[in-house]
Amino acid sequence: MRLPRSKVVIVAGLLLLGLFVPMAVRDATCAEAGPPADLSAISATQRLGANVIVLSPKMPLSQIQSTVDAVAARQLTNQFGPERYSLLFQPGTYGTAASPLVFQVGYYTQVAGLGKEPGDVVINGSVDVYNQCDASQNCLALNNFWRSLSNLTIKVAGGTNCHANTEFWAVSQAAPMRRVAVDGAFSLMDYCSKPAFASGGFIADTKFTGGSVVNGSQQQFLVRNSDLDGWSNGVWNQVFSGTVGAPAQSFGVAGANPYTTLDTTAVSADAPYLYTDAADLYRVMVPAVQHGSRGTSWAGGSTAGTSMPITDFFVANPKTPVAAINRALALHKDLILTPGVYPLAAPIIVSRPDTIILGMGFARLNPQQGSAAMVVLDVPGTKLSGVMFDAGPKNSPVLLQVGTHPGFPRHGMDSDPTQIQDVFFRIGGAGAGRATTSLIVNSSHVLLDNIWAWRADHGTGVGWTANTADHGVIVNGDDVSAYGLFVEHYQKTEVTWNGQGGSTVFFQNEMPYDPPTQAAWSLSATFNGYPAFVVSPNVRTFQGYGMGSYSYFNHGLPIKAATAFQVPQTPGVRMHDLLTVFLDGSGSVDSVINGTGAAVAKPQQSVPSQVVSYP
Repeated sequence: MRLPRSKVVIVAGLLLLGLFVPMAVRDATCAEAGPPADLSAISATQRLGANVIVLSPKMPLSQIQSTVDAVAARQLTNQFGPERYSLLFQPGTYGTAASPLVFQVGYYTQVAGLGKEPGDVVINGSVDVYNQCDASQNCLALNNFWRSLSNLTIKVAGGTNCHANTEFWAVSQAAPMRRVAVDGAFSLMDYCSKPAFASGGFIADTKFTGGSVVNGSQQQFLVRNSDLDGWSNGVWNQVFSGTVGAPAQSFGVAGANPYTTLDTTAVSADAPYLYTDAADLYRVMVPAVQHGSRGTSWAGGSTAGTSMPITDFFVANPKTPVAAINRALALHKDLILTPGVYPLAAPIIVSRPDTIILGMGFARLNPQQGSAAMVVLDVPGTKLSGVMFDAGPKNSPVLLQVGTHPGFPRHGMDSDPTQIQDVFFRIGGAGAGRATTSLIVNSSHVLLDNIWAWRADHGTGVGWTANTADHGVIVNGDDVSAYGLFVEHYQKTEVTWNGQGGSTVFFQNEMPYDPPTQAAWSLSATFNGYPAFVVSPNVRTFQGYGMGSYSYFNHGLPIKAATAFQVPQTPGVRMHDLLTVFLDGSGSVDSVINGTGAAVAKPQQSVPSQVVSYP
């Protein structure tokens, strides 16, 4: 059971105005919180900023331990704060079995190795996320968002009491694990405190040895292109794509775990990442696109792809004017966004093919004047990763727009897709925020890989008329593939898919908690509520796998949703392994898809209604 957590198109000509903001026009600046005083001596180069902290195996272990503990102390409960950190480990070995390095990862903290391959950085110890406990000792992982672990090896050791000798990654949305080798016990549930509910999650390009992954209380999870030694159990929706050692398909089988298992991943690429070469110079690795893949990209010992020097990149910080960022992008620079909050007076414009935009430490783009935060023009091959889009106080029609012409989504190619990876949207929670749509994809051949679009259900500036947001994702382009699409609490249809040849592998949704009346949340006078995921009537081809929608209407009103999924009745649109769940509260979801599938309401609390195949 999950407890509550207390088609506007911008005209291209107007978008281009953002490219020509005079130098005299500056963004509002946000004071970037520096690291604790004792970290300053080991910060990264000035170019990457004080909140990028580079650790070396030459440092005393005690110094490394105090450094990572100081960041954790600041970030473990800092759910809506502005501070952000990247903890980067240079190639080498950290800790030993006898003297392990064990630390926790808090909010807005990126932990990554700086090797070219995961085996280049080895941590003997554990890098953990535990439950958060409130004053009544109600201990949960439901709000463990916005943190990441990537590109290193963990040889599990250390820890105390119940947490000893196990790597815990008890996370929910927006907490990806990529390119990690885990040798030893691994759990996605912090079973050392109760009730330990969790709502993840995403793992890709990762290898586990030494025992089964403990899923435990995780309601849902996606594992893509990884290698497992086993998997303990499922709750509602556990999905495996291109994963060696994945459990067999068993969704909908009476008494079996709800596993959706695809033998290969149709199209994939891991996210670009920073590393240091043999000369100790920073470079960015862009992993190659794979088709029909299975297992990790580095299983053969090295990662195929393109290596780029950091000199190809414009390195921005929160005080960099958006005009300077756009000028650099127009002059064929790629972009690194260092940790911090970027208050934007105009959108960032991506105007040339194959631009790479790499966010560090959950860099947050926050439009202040009602514009988009970023617009990718009609160019193929953009690679955007590691960035948060946070709605500002004036309503933005869209936060991220990929392509400007929904009527002509013909650019793009299968061999060079646009990649949107580990990109997260937030409406409210940290303060007032409004955006009509979070993400619009007009381009074709786009890969969406771990997206969380969240209209906040708790925090500051939260309420039906406060953090207003109609739609999470609208896809107009053809041949768009989504792996790990998490979209929650929007006030109308949460995902609308208009393009041909699309697919979604794993979808997680919670309907809005807070409709004040049925009339305020109804598609029409004869259709209660809004479907969470709609494939438009003109679509002839679409495939969906492992897709769930949950309800928790918390105003004590008999709010109803007629259906969670709505698709056209055509042979080329096929839906597999769908479910709805009534979490708590009142009201009901009256069918799973197009009137098919049993209703869920209070008597069926936490018991999913499943549809194995539709039509």
